[in-house]
This record gives sequence, structure tokens and C-alpha cells, in this order.
Amino acid sequence: MSRVHGLVDAQVNGAAGIDLTAEPHRLWEVAAALPTYGVVAFVPTVITSDPAARELALATLAGGPPAGWTGAEPLGLHFEGPMIAPSRKGAHPEHWLRPPSLDLVDRWSREAGVLMATIAPELPGALEVIERLVARGVVVSVGHTAADTAAVRAAVDAGARCVTHLGNAMAPMQAREPGPVGVALAGDLVAGVIADGHHLHPDFLRAVWRALGPARFLSVSDTTAALGLPDGATRLGDQEVVVADGTVRLRDGTLAGSAASLLGCLRVLVAQTGCSVEDALATATTTPLALLGLPPREERIELTDDLELC
Repeated sequence: MSRVHGLVDAQVNGAAGIDLTAEPHRLWEVAAALPTYGVVAFVPTVITSDPAARELALATLAGGPPAGWTGAEPLGLHFEGPMIAPSRKGAHPEHWLRPPSLDLVDRWSREAGVLMATIAPELPGALEVIERLVARGVVVSVGHTAADTAAVRAAVDAGARCVTHLGNAMAPMQAREPGPVGVALAGDLVAGVIADGHHLHPDFLRAVWRALGPARFLSVSDTTAALGLPDGATRLGDQEVVVADGTVRLRDGTLAGSAASLLGCLRVLVAQTGCSVEDALATATTTPLALLGLPPREERIELTDDLELC
């Protein structure tokens, strides 16, 4: 048993039956549920949706917690979409996708509560939007993208610093067209990785771990309302999803986030890569805070040697 820094989850879509895109007003309930899983701070994620969901999420965050509340601190919102590629939309509803525009992000800033944004950089107007958001303190991540290598490198030059769920919702790496995966592995980006045992093949996970190391390997759960629920139907935004055998999927079988806790992902990371517990913990403590430009946190949690909460 040891006391370690509490975990920071940089991609949380919901928990305990609550979906943050469908019910952004319940943000503080999600935050209250996360310490059960060792999480002391997190980035609430709103996927491609009605703009009203983003506005309500910002208002709820700005309004602060209810009296007597305790839980994990929401560090700022992650808007995953709507400026993503239709061909790589994954579980995002296509009818809410929008082209990048400065008008769309007119009120997006770190000061207003937007901490991260996922954008497909190959879309017309995306680079100008990335530059604007970076200037306002928003961490821009490349994701849900059909971008080739040149487009990803242009995004890096514009200020993008991360890749959203590496290996998912993007083209695979090829010898002469490495794309987002190759640019990340080459050393130019931090990579968000969902090590839940379902999103990535163990050999892929081992390969990216060896290339990235703990400083650029960002463990995220990408968890959803399914966290803590039994198998069955639940929601992701305005879509019904099915929880079964540890996965969350649309009715057509498309993966739609995860049902995993961040601690569960760290256990998979250790088991499948052979990395040390200390290095695994760094991917969910020091790495996210460094990416987000935030100082170390004081909270501690107690863990057994096999990453179970005491």
C-alpha cells in the first residue's frame, strides 16, 4: 500500500449513468462520482452536439459547485468536435458536425472555461481556428481526422500539442504516409491513449508506449455514463449506446467511448506493456498537468501495488 498523487483524467464524457453532453447541468454529480475511482481532477468532455449543450456546460462550470459539494475538480471543458472529419466521426452524430470558423469559437477561451478542443486540421479554416484558440490558452488536440502527415505538421506549427485517442478515429500509420500516429510517435505531440483493453491491440499499445514513454503518453479513460453501470442501454449525447462485455458501442457496433475507469486503464497499461507502476501513474498525474500547463496537485490516494484503491 502506498500514498500517491491523485489521478487526473483528461477525457471524461460522463459517469454513474450521467452523460455530460446530454446532461451538462449534472457536471457536479459526475465530479462527485470520480473520487471513487482515484480521480481528483478531470477534463469534462462534450462531444459533437447541439451548441446549447456547450453553452450549458460552460454556464454550469462557471456557476461552481452546490453548497457542501465534494468531488474531483473539473479543470475546464474539452470540446471534442464539432469541427471534425465526417469520414472519421466515429460515434459523433454527423448532423451536428460543423466546418471550422472563427465565429464558431468566438467565445472559446481558457478564461471562459474551454481548456481543450479536438479539431481535424485538414478541414478548410482549421489552421486559423487552431491559432486563435492557442492564443486564448486552449490546448488544441488533433483528432477525428482524415489528415495526412503534412496537415498534421501544419497543425503542430499552428500550435496543436496533442492527439485525441491515438489510433482511433484517424488513418493508420503507413511507411510513406505516417499521418497523426506517425507524427505523434516521432516526438511532436503528446498522445492521449485509451488503454482499456478494447480500443487498442496489445501490440499497438506496447509499440506506442516504447515510442512515447511516460512524458508523452497521456492515459485517458474516455469514460462515459457507463462507468459504474451494469451491461445494458445508456446514452452518449443524443444517441443510445449499449454497454456489454466492458465496451460501449452504438447499435451498429461503433465504439462510443469506454466503460473503464482511469485506474482500470493503468492496470491494463502495466499488464500489457510491462511498464512500472510508477511510470504508469505518471501518465495520469504529471503528464496531463504538464500538457495543460497546471501545477502539481496536493491530493493523495492510497493504492495497493496492483493499482487497487485501498
